[in-house]
Amino acid sequence: MASHDGSDKGPDLSLGVMVSDIPASGLLQGHVGEEGVLLARHGEEFFAIGSTCTHYSGPLAEGLRDGDTVFCPWHHACFSLRTGEALRAPAFTPVACWSTEQRDGKIFVVGRKGSAPVAPVASAAAPSTIVIVGGGAAGFAAAEMLRRVAFGGRIVMLSEDDAAPVDRPNLSKDYLAGTAPHDWLPLRPEDWYRDNDIDLRLGTAVAKLDVRAREVELGGGERIRYDRLLLATGAEPVRITVPGADQPQVRTLRSLKDSDAIIAAAQAARAVVVVGASFIGLEVAAALRTRELNVTVVAPEKRPLERVFGPEMGDFVRALHEEHGVVFHLEDTVAGIERKRAILKSGAALDADLVVVGIGVRPRVAIAEQAGLTLDRGVKVNEYLETSAPDVFAAGDIARWPDRHSGEDIRVEHWVVAERQGQVAARNMLGARERYRNVPFFWSQHYDVPIGYVGHATEWDTIDIEGDIGKRDCAVRYRKNGSLRAVASIARDVANLEAGLALERV
Repeated sequence: MASHDGSDKGPDLSLGVMVSDIPASGLLQGHVGEEGVLLARHGEEFFAIGSTCTHYSGPLAEGLRDGDTVFCPWHHACFSLRTGEALRAPAFTPVACWSTEQRDGKIFVVGRKGSAPVAPVASAAAPSTIVIVGGGAAGFAAAEMLRRVAFGGRIVMLSEDDAAPVDRPNLSKDYLAGTAPHDWLPLRPEDWYRDNDIDLRLGTAVAKLDVRAREVELGGGERIRYDRLLLATGAEPVRITVPGADQPQVRTLRSLKDSDAIIAAAQAARAVVVVGASFIGLEVAAALRTRELNVTVVAPEKRPLERVFGPEMGDFVRALHEEHGVVFHLEDTVAGIERKRAILKSGAALDADLVVVGIGVRPRVAIAEQAGLTLDRGVKVNEYLETSAPDVFAAGDIARWPDRHSGEDIRVEHWVVAERQGQVAARNMLGARERYRNVPFFWSQHYDVPIGYVGHATEWDTIDIEGDIGKRDCAVRYRKNGSLRAVASIARDVANLEAGLALERV
């Protein structure tokens, strides 16, 4: 993603702008000195905050204002116009906040304000120890939120990964393609955990969860007592079981270690077979084409991503990858893997110095099952993300929660969903009683084409296409019984944001 600092765009707001010059969107890009500043109008109130999202530096002036908040157009992070606080993931760092004055029909940005403290969560019986099992999106977001709202107790974060929490979407996108440095990956530097008194234990497996004793037992036998516990164990890749699947050139992608292993293998590879036309599979294909490897995708589907996007978008995704040199073997599967070849069920033999398997993931529920928690193709939680055990919460890829939009219990494997559930679970572990009502959102990057998707539609009876998919300018709406369930879009970021807010208000 390109960076937009906004410092050279728009008027100098310290010199004032006419109220009438503020667009109908209520958002005006400007600057003060070298800093990009967003001037925003909400009724008769005027606000000024930093103009770029602190997630991937998206231009907030191209986003959507909703009351006294603004949403980033790229990945739907949300900021308070009053304080600059990052209200919703995937952004965690606030933007700068400025004072404004109105004189003679003009609005002036007159000075930078200090950051406002975040209101703590009031609790009659604050826990003394919170244990987080998992070091991914949900686990990190929960730990960060606990400290942000001034929780002063002990936080123990147990992660089986050997790296501190990283920006996992980048592992199959820019980082794998070689266009993003390693420095982009950590969600926070290692010293952040020390400075915030978070006991992050990497390479640490939980052997047992005892909900009656309120303890977790680690692989080495140590026991840690908790007052509240968050299960955020995530998911693990599904592996193929054909002959030769255990050979060293066969890889999956989930962790930083996995991505680094694929990058290392790619240095000596010429031909790559990607097994599966999933989001991970196709993003891997795009990233390795950027590295100029020959890439073939093998999948049983008739169209890639048709189950999620429908036939028209599926055909577009295939054509986009073919434009960049990817070869597809669809309606076929890998039957065996040899040292330098993949043998297909159809009998075809493909050169394969490297094989990357992306055929889906499964929720890691072994600990929850051992502890006797209620399961339903994941860990069943209520609207507050509470499991069937007292003071045990679940968030992220393992959590199946009641979705009021569809009227069904759903489990969604999206990065932003996991982060936002982690944030809500953190506040609820402190007694907030906040319902999780966010509409799911994800984005997928294929070369220079980002696709945004908001909502959740496992089935539909109509697909309405506004714009032109082939021209990479469209909003695709999925409806069931006349009700809007989801929207996928290319180059229509505000429409995607508007759909998400409309779904939340249903």
